[in-house]
Amino acid sequence: MLTGPPARSSERVRRRQITVTVYLDDWRQPAHLGPVDDRWSHLVADTDEELHEFASRMGMRREWFQDKPGRPHHAHYDLPERARAEALANGAVEVTWRALGRMLRARRTSMAERRPPSDERRGADR
Repeated sequence: MLTGPPARSSERVRRRQITVTVYLDDWRQPAHLGPVDDRWSHLVADTDEELHEFASRMGMRREWFQDKPGRPHHAHYDLPERARAEALANGAVEVTWRALGRMLRARRTSMAERRPPSDERRGADR
């Protein structure tokens, strides 16, 4: 039973939106990547889907995504300094590179805890 006036359309849309946190570290490593000579930081999120959505809104190409087999907790996009203000305006949260390192270690630990013990994995391969 509804106990108040019906929600307006914009209120219903806002309620359905999921909050996504994307993090931008303060690494700012000088590097020449492809045709771009700039200072680079790392753009990460809690899930790859969140990260890809954010990167897409920024006009970043999917092939710029960096991940390594066996190291999914290191998935990121490199972001040039010239795009930093735009990322922050789009909702990225600044973190120190040390805080980001702690987040990635926690993610790695969490992923390791969800994997079956090595004996179970070996049994599955037979």
